[in-house]
Order: sequence, then C-alpha cells, then structure tokens
Amino acid sequence: MISRPYLFAILFMLLLPLAESLANVVDRSVAVVNNDTITLSEVNEIGKSFFKKIADETPPNELAETLQQARRKVIDKLIDKKLMLQEAKKLGVQVSDQEVETALQRVIANNNTTKEQFLKELTAMGMSESQYREELREQVLSSKLINHEVRTKVVISEEAIHDYYKTHYTTKAGGSGYYIYQIGCTWGATNPNGAIPSKDEAQEKVKKAHKLALAGDDFKELAKKYSDLPSAADGGDLGSFQQDEMAPYMRDAVIKLNPGEVSSIVETEDGFHFFKLVSSGEGQIVASEPYESVKDQIREKLMQQAMERRFSDWLQSIREKAYIHIL
Repeated sequence: MISRPYLFAILFMLLLPLAESLANVVDRSVAVVNNDTITLSEVNEIGKSFFKKIADETPPNELAETLQQARRKVIDKLIDKKLMLQEAKKLGVQVSDQEVETALQRVIANNNTTKEQFLKELTAMGMSESQYREELREQVLSSKLINHEVRTKVVISEEAIHDYYKTHYTTKAGGSGYYIYQIGCTWGATNPNGAIPSKDEAQEKVKKAHKLALAGDDFKELAKKYSDLPSAADGGDLGSFQQDEMAPYMRDAVIKLNPGEVSSIVETEDGFHFFKLVSSGEGQIVASEPYESVKDQIREKLMQQAMERRFSDWLQSIREKAYIHIL
C-alpha cells in the first residue's frame, strides 16, 4: 500500500466505509458508470454523516440546494471509485486474503487497540468484520492500482531537487556585510520557558551549547534548544550586518572569524552570547539548512506534488473514456 498522506486523503473520500443501510428507502439507480450502476442507497449510506452535518449547519431556506450539491459531490466520488475498481479489474490487479489481513492488522496497530476492541467498535457502528474486510480489500486494490499507474511513472531528478533547494533554502547576503547566527543565554529575567535563571545557570547552559557548536552540531538546532533570545525561533538567524551596525561586543567577536567559524563566549550585563559567522563579503549565498540534511525531504515533497498532478490527470483520462450518465 502507498503510505503517502495525500493519497490516504484521496482514498478516504473515494472509499468511505459503508454504514448501515437507511431504513424505508426505496432504492433506485442514480448514475450509470460503464456497465455498473450507482444506487440511491449507496449515496445515502456513504453521505449519511456529511448530509447530517449540512442539515445541522445550513439555514432552512438554503438547505434543499445545499443538499443537492452535496449529493452530487458524493455521486462524483462514487463514480471515481467505480472507475478505479473497473480499471483494476481490466489490468488484472488483485488482492489476496493475506494482504487484507495485513492491512487490518496495520489499522489495529495504528489505532493502538486490540482486535477484539476494534471489532466491538465496528459493531457499534453497524458494520460487521466481513463488511470491513471488503472495504479494506477495495482500499488495498485501489492503492495497488495507483502505485502501478501513478507512482512508478513519477521520477524526481537531482536537478529538480537542487532547484527547489536554491529557491527555498538559500538567500543571497547583500553588500559586504556579515551574515550571523547567535545563541544567547540570559539571567536575572524571565526567559521564554517562564524561568528566571541565575547567572551561574545561564553560564553553564551557554557553555554546553558552545561546546556542542564547536563539535560541529547543527547551530540552528542548538539555538532553538538553548538560546533564550527572540532569534531562537529562527535558529539564531540574525541576518546580515555592516560593521558599524553591530553592537561592540558582537563586532569584536565576529570580525576576526572566518565564514563557518564559531566565536568565543562573550559576557554582557545580562547574559552570555556566542556567534557563528555564516558568510562575509558581497554576493555570498547563505543556506538556512545543509543540502544533504534536507535532500530527502525535498524529494518527498516534490514526489507528492508530482503524484497529485499525475493522479488527477490519470483519473480525468479514465473519465473521458468512460460512459457516465447521471440520472
């Protein structure tokens, strides 16, 4: 099964589990999809909670039209479901009993419950284990189909990852300024955690952070964890300064550094600080995160975006070839 969050969202809409049939409803066909039909009872069952929410929240004079629009949305989702199941059958995509059992065990584990408790909850919802297994079978089937028709045909190039990184993770330091990160531990005043550290506590804390920074730990993560300054939320990122824009204690600590180096600890009247010089000089490119640390994350994001587009195009192409008639 594909475990992509956006695909789960799609499948949730396409494959909502069927609730108990509405009583005293005369069934009829509401749509034809190739050789399959969609019935009124299917629409009512799948849209039951959706329709109830609309009825509870919509003004009476708008209810009829709003419900009609909602029913059309449910019918459209059921059409997509029928088309996907038909396509799976055409391609010979099948699901074994073992795959259904594996999917059931995964659902139970994700809900942090036992099988007995899970089945009890299903019963309370008006659904039997066999009905739920059939719903799981359809979900696994659709996931396999999407994996076959969409995921395997999406390739994210290294060039695309680099382009995204340059756009979203790097900036150009203007002028001949000094681009600086800072960590500061204050004392004698309430810090963001609500504590009032003593001078000794602040000094001990900054020494620990400084030692880790010198050892090569990620400076921005250290700032978020140890710094008491407002810049901590941005990983200690202060941006770019000219020499005459810096406080004397900052300037004295920074101007002797080479890019990438960490300063010694500087004491001020209410705290202890140290800095990292990211870059100096005109036209320097400053990265907010190392490329290798975010490469996989970028690849995943681009993959999701590409799969969403391809899934939408693929489903639309199936719709265009199908006979669909809403009654």
